[in-house]
Amino acid sequence: MFSPDGHALRMPPLSLSVRMQMRRWLCLLSMSLPVLYWFGYVLSKDDGTPAERKSFVLRGYKRVSPGRMDQLLDMHCSGCALVSSSGHMLGAGAGAEIDQTGCVIRMNTAPTRGFEKDVGRRTSVRVVAHSSVLQLIKKEKLFFQDPTNTTYIFWGPERNMRQDGKGWIFNAILKMAKKYPNVTMYALTKEKVQRCDDVFQNETGKNRLKSGAYLSTGFFTMILAMEMCDSIYVYGMVNDNYCSQANQRSVPYHYYEKSRSNECKMYKFHEHFRHGGHRFITEKAIYARWATRHKIEFKYPSWSP
Repeated sequence: MFSPDGHALRMPPLSLSVRMQMRRWLCLLSMSLPVLYWFGYVLSKDDGTPAERKSFVLRGYKRVSPGRMDQLLDMHCSGCALVSSSGHMLGAGAGAEIDQTGCVIRMNTAPTRGFEKDVGRRTSVRVVAHSSVLQLIKKEKLFFQDPTNTTYIFWGPERNMRQDGKGWIFNAILKMAKKYPNVTMYALTKEKVQRCDDVFQNETGKNRLKSGAYLSTGFFTMILAMEMCDSIYVYGMVNDNYCSQANQRSVPYHYYEKSRSNECKMYKFHEHFRHGGHRFITEKAIYARWATRHKIEFKYPSWSP
């Protein structure tokens, strides 16, 4: 403030009580700002204005698309149905239940056509092993022209998935990505594959390579689901003790290949195969431990860890 002659007037010092009262008002204001922000956010949603989308970037999954190879997978689901390829799905009648789940995850070339009543129709994510890529391409119209906006995630060893032009499986995937630009495809980085090996060793105490084991597509899929989903409902997966029980049910290894070996025989063969076998039974023991720390529920057959 200024006096009539233009000189600044000196304000008297504030009393202690006034200063205390100002501090209380400032404190209340600072506490109210987050509430006001939240209230404005809710109003923006209620009036139809879309709220800002939260990012759920998952490292280790890179886009397979010309000019977009550095794009990371950004996906999140509150609930996921992880549908195994097990023969236990035959007669389950779980199709409608599966289709009502937020995201539906399938593996390799497991079909839905003809099995809708048991396994459902929808596919949000399909995780595909390097060894199944050529089978997928043979049926490219069935898979890549599917109008349900499926995201494909491919995994494999570096020798097949290298991106310098010498990874023949990766080259085949890239060719499909160019042919079907509207289909979203990702591939695990070599660092992510190594990380999955490390997880296996941490859980078992065994080096995967030295033990002669190959990780299954189910192992990579379960890790993805735990990263992507708040809750996971696993369909058609037995526990690690199932195949040693006397009352075990004999089912096909895959629900869509009735003439193949039954599931438990395949599991036991691979578990004890010295070089190159999948450790299906060991992996299921790992999933049981994970289910004590994550929201994982097993259905058809239903069991608890």
